[in-house]
Amino acid sequence: MKLIKGSGVLLHPTSFPSEYGIGDLGQEAYKFVDFLYNSGQKYWQVLPFNPPGFGESPYQAFSAFAGNPLLISPDKLRQEGLLESNDMERVTQYNENIVEFEKVRKYKDQLLRTAFKKFNSDNCTMYQDFEKNNILWLENYSLFMALKNYFGGSSWNQWNRLAAKRDEEALSRYRNLLQDEIEYQKFLQFKFFTQWLELKEYTNLKGIKIIGDIPIFVALDSADVWANPHLFCLDEAGNPLKVAGVPPDYFSKTGQLWGNPHYDWVRMEEDGYKWWRQRFITILGLVDFVRLDHFRGFEAYWEIPFGEESAINGKWVKGPGESFFSTLEKNLGKMPIIAEDLGIITSEVVQLKNKFGFPGMKILQFILEDTTQEVILPLNFDYNSVVYTGTHDNDTILGWFNNHYMEKNKIQKVFENNLGIFPNMSGDEVCWRFIEIALQSSSALALIPLQDILGLDSSARMNYPGTLGNNWNWRFKKGDLTKEIETRLYQLVQAYSR
Repeated sequence: MKLIKGSGVLLHPTSFPSEYGIGDLGQEAYKFVDFLYNSGQKYWQVLPFNPPGFGESPYQAFSAFAGNPLLISPDKLRQEGLLESNDMERVTQYNENIVEFEKVRKYKDQLLRTAFKKFNSDNCTMYQDFEKNNILWLENYSLFMALKNYFGGSSWNQWNRLAAKRDEEALSRYRNLLQDEIEYQKFLQFKFFTQWLELKEYTNLKGIKIIGDIPIFVALDSADVWANPHLFCLDEAGNPLKVAGVPPDYFSKTGQLWGNPHYDWVRMEEDGYKWWRQRFITILGLVDFVRLDHFRGFEAYWEIPFGEESAINGKWVKGPGESFFSTLEKNLGKMPIIAEDLGIITSEVVQLKNKFGFPGMKILQFILEDTTQEVILPLNFDYNSVVYTGTHDNDTILGWFNNHYMEKNKIQKVFENNLGIFPNMSGDEVCWRFIEIALQSSSALALIPLQDILGLDSSARMNYPGTLGNNWNWRFKKGDLTKEIETRLYQLVQAYSR
């Protein structure tokens, strides 16, 4: 896949300003797209927009296919006549800096159920088409969520045994019992997909491409594992035999224990990776490119015995590698994939990425602070790559600079001698200089988290890998995207022909 030279912004929709406590697909989303267009951007990257599960992480979702209902815009539902102004009265005031997930979920669920009561699926051909086009995952997901609510939110392997094991007689009874809730879950997905595709059309008409995100693993407590247990390495009780993670790395001395079940790649290969093919078909109907999370796991993945308290006692196991991507390309054509080739990258991982022509990722923070080897300056990056000042897993560039600049003499020398960054510069100047470095790099694509464009410190960080709480909740405020910022970004884009 050949990237067209350009630049873009990394921002998840939950981070938009909103009076409803969480960003959504309404007016503020369109204003953000206008900001991208006016500042000369060609790309917008988002995180996975699946319904978040454990820890509110979009990488631990209840489905690899479904969308996050919290992103549905109440204002757009009101415009359709599904909500009235008095339906949207709020008692709770929301923090404008962060998403308070529990408060937001309770309020929006009440709103969305009100809208559902006014929705007539029988008279909506678009809804009926949506059901048909997504039948391979929608039925299982809707039943899964209905059962999850019925069983008090517990993980599927803690449900009534017949429901957990998908006994057909039992499922038939539950479908009758929970029919209204199942239809509600389908309604939520219909509205998410409809609103997202309207926003995507607007974005594409502005000449901007959307980069989505596919997590390599799925959560144990997901519709995917419940509906397809044969595709995962589970015991009879539905617990994983081995779980996913990574060995000790930059983020953690004991590694990261993600806890996701591993795939049974042998079983998946038998039907030509059908589940994965459907996953790619679904996401590529919603975005233009996909960042493939933890790309190295397709060459070899870190396997940790279930029950371990850390990731230290894992081992590398060969992944599906070339067979997987060859099968995808044979069935779906050339894949618009950006490989997240971070972490422990071996020559085998590089060979796999290069064989299929996938662009890799360059993170300025990682490259500049790596004292184990000579720093590769941004002007010498591979063209077929995407450079970031940082990602959702990194500190903001200002937070990182403040915490690291004085720590390592080598970094100071590189900053001052090669990058023109000095200790007497203001925080705002530091951020813009790093943005400029990314834009003038030789990578085809430069992506900047919005936090860095706004010059924000560590308090605006999106995620602290390996931790729970206070993650995924950052939001920017109305008025943050000033004309001054828009103009400055546009001028830099023009200066470096992006």
